[in-house]
Amino acid sequence: MKLQHHLGGLENLGPIDYEPRVFVEDWEQRIFGIHVAMMGLSTHLGGAQPKYPIEEVPTAFSSTWTWAELRKGAEALHPFAYFQFRYYEKWLGGISSYFLSEGYISEEELETKAAEYLQDPALGLPDGGDKRIDDQVIRYLREGDSPRQGPAQSPAFAVGDRVTAKDVPPTDHTRLPGNLRGRTGTIERVFEGNYGYFCSTGPDGIGEPMPVYAVRFEPADIWGELAEPGTVLYGEIYQAYLTPAMEEHQ
Repeated sequence: MKLQHHLGGLENLGPIDYEPRVFVEDWEQRIFGIHVAMMGLSTHLGGAQPKYPIEEVPTAFSSTWTWAELRKGAEALHPFAYFQFRYYEKWLGGISSYFLSEGYISEEELETKAAEYLQDPALGLPDGGDKRIDDQVIRYLREGDSPRQGPAQSPAFAVGDRVTAKDVPPTDHTRLPGNLRGRTGTIERVFEGNYGYFCSTGPDGIGEPMPVYAVRFEPADIWGELAEPGTVLYGEIYQAYLTPAMEEHQ
């Protein structure tokens, strides 16, 4: 888990610039659309909930693309590059790298096409496409896919239990916030059913579907005197990240 994904509670990071606009540049809307289209055509949807007839869609995209792939692409950036680029610039880099690694385009083709648009920004986009592709992406936008798997299966913890978040080994992706590692909280809700993730996180601990909990943390236990009075912090945490309370970690 790299520095840029372990910022919770760190001091002296400088002022925060809150950008109220969802998209700052027009191209950001397009990169968002490309990401959505890739998710709507991802091969994993053939076994998702709901199940999509993805094999019947006449698309040349034959790979798995989920939020996990997008996040891993951003997290693979060098820390200095991560802080240098804006939000959708990270998306652009991750998606471009993915198309290169999957063999959809070569570096030479990418550089040539980029040079064409840099020279003539008004250059038109490719035409064509099959309506069945559009229909699939629109259906995905409306229905999505669920990580929930099956009925509840004997959760290890119950409401009111005190639990401590583990400090799991570093890996290329994690679902455990850095500022909660080693902190102790209270189970406030056990979500019905078991939940998987889009990919296995290896030694990080996420693999087969498992229970997920809403855990309440007291901000003072995380940030000490810097905590804002009268606030509460909740984390939705996979069971693999929790262990019975070890108060000595506080």
